[in-house]
Amino acid sequence: MSRPSDHFDSPAPQAPAPDDDGTIVQPKLGFVGWIRWFWRQLTSMRTALFLLLLLALAAVPGSLVPQRAADPNGVTQYFVDNPTLAPILDKVQAFDVYTSVWFSAIYLLLFISLVGCVVPRAKHHFDALRAKPPRTPARLSRLAGFQKRTVEPVAEGEAVGAVAAIESARKILRKSGYRAVVFSAPGKNGLETASVSAERGYARETGNLIFHAALVGILITVGLGGGFGYSGQRVVVAGGQTFVNTLSAYDSFNPGRFFNETALDPYTIKLDQFTATYETKADGAFGQPTDYNADVTTQERGGAAQQSDIKVNSPLSIGGTDVYLLGNGYAPTITVKDPTGKVVFTDSVPFLPQDANLTSIGVVKIPDGLATQIGMIGFFYPTQATSTTGAFYSTYPDDDYPVLTLNVYDGDLGLNGGVPTSVYSLDTDKMTQLTGGTTGVDSIELKPGDSQALPNGMGTISFDAVQRYASLDIHHDPTQGWVLLFAASGLAGLLISLFIPRRRVWVKASENTDGSLSLEYAGLARGEDPRLVAAVADIAERHTTALGDSPGLGDSQTL
Repeated sequence: MSRPSDHFDSPAPQAPAPDDDGTIVQPKLGFVGWIRWFWRQLTSMRTALFLLLLLALAAVPGSLVPQRAADPNGVTQYFVDNPTLAPILDKVQAFDVYTSVWFSAIYLLLFISLVGCVVPRAKHHFDALRAKPPRTPARLSRLAGFQKRTVEPVAEGEAVGAVAAIESARKILRKSGYRAVVFSAPGKNGLETASVSAERGYARETGNLIFHAALVGILITVGLGGGFGYSGQRVVVAGGQTFVNTLSAYDSFNPGRFFNETALDPYTIKLDQFTATYETKADGAFGQPTDYNADVTTQERGGAAQQSDIKVNSPLSIGGTDVYLLGNGYAPTITVKDPTGKVVFTDSVPFLPQDANLTSIGVVKIPDGLATQIGMIGFFYPTQATSTTGAFYSTYPDDDYPVLTLNVYDGDLGLNGGVPTSVYSLDTDKMTQLTGGTTGVDSIELKPGDSQALPNGMGTISFDAVQRYASLDIHHDPTQGWVLLFAASGLAGLLISLFIPRRRVWVKASENTDGSLSLEYAGLARGEDPRLVAAVADIAERHTTALGDSPGLGDSQTL
């Protein structure tokens, strides 16, 4: 062993060569060396945990702003409400977080890191399972839970041999779930010394590997599910409107990278009735929703019609898709006639809620049938009330006293240019306002059953009825069963790695000249194991009892 440089018996340090400045020159890594260094850093457990945390942080923006894949109407509204901030967020893909370049980069790096961690550890663990427990250390007194006991002869001239004692210990350890191997060696004066080395808790590392392999499985299945799956949204008005699961029937559709239209399994969903229940008694919670329920009639190809319900957090499973209740609102039924009484427009128009009491805004566009194209921006108040300033508002979300007001515009709707436009917005840049605002003409105000003339003798408009609508989110993920399996496996592996200790126990027996037998017990934990000392003491007690010992018999020492 080398001595410290300041030891009195150390040789004098050698003087450096004349051309040696004393600096240490390390060899250059080179290209291959840097690749190896980068790979070791990437596949370290520290990097994997960092990337997992970074992935969780990268997912936060997806919950702060609406996402195109789940809420395209919310994205449109966000652009309207934040005309300056929205384009900036769009450039950094904040509205497509989970398919963005930066999120995908973190995702792929985490996948590579986990694979690089799991594969070498799995090989090492497999080799460890086939290897024998290590030999008994020379000094057990340095280990945890050390105990030394002496077993006297059972009868005069009848002593317990070291090999027999260790064989008894091996059986006890095997029954306790340890892998055990016996070592024996002749001692001085023909006296034998034997020991048993035992190890248990390999399931701890197995659980750890299962957990990390499950994470890799989740990453793979989520990626495949996103590639082969799809999601879409459709607004369905109650009273019999039907949705058919075809590509053209969706209001918005977000396919995966590998989506094929043949993956759509034809089925129909008819919204018979939508029911909303609101709180009417509790103070401070008046008007809060307590339940939403969509009564639907479904029919798959070649099957019979069935009655089903769709509730919040209780989706409908049909045709390989999950249909979620995403939102709801009111759809006033509006009819417009020309001056001769001919119906040129009639439909239940969905209005978008603006507050908790479902004050809603909607747009009606009539491109044909009248002397000029007209558009109307409407406000719907389920339970209309008037403020001190004369403005209308809704005091309750249910339609107890519904009122519809409309501002009329005429001019170019912008539908002839072939550029898609939103049904929930009206571009008034090339239109003239005829009612409301600064026109001096009152807005059209209607209650259910009312009818009123349009300005300039263009015809009449009537408010026929109030319907409820439901916004459905149709989601198809072919790998969700696999995701559940890997998630359950990961949880099971994590529990195994947390609650199963990895420990080694040794028992050593030495024969003495007086016929007695010296026994030594000790253990070693791999990681935290608060029960190790108690486990060693329990094995010692069971072993000495099996040898015919009892508490207080012979000399006993615990360190």
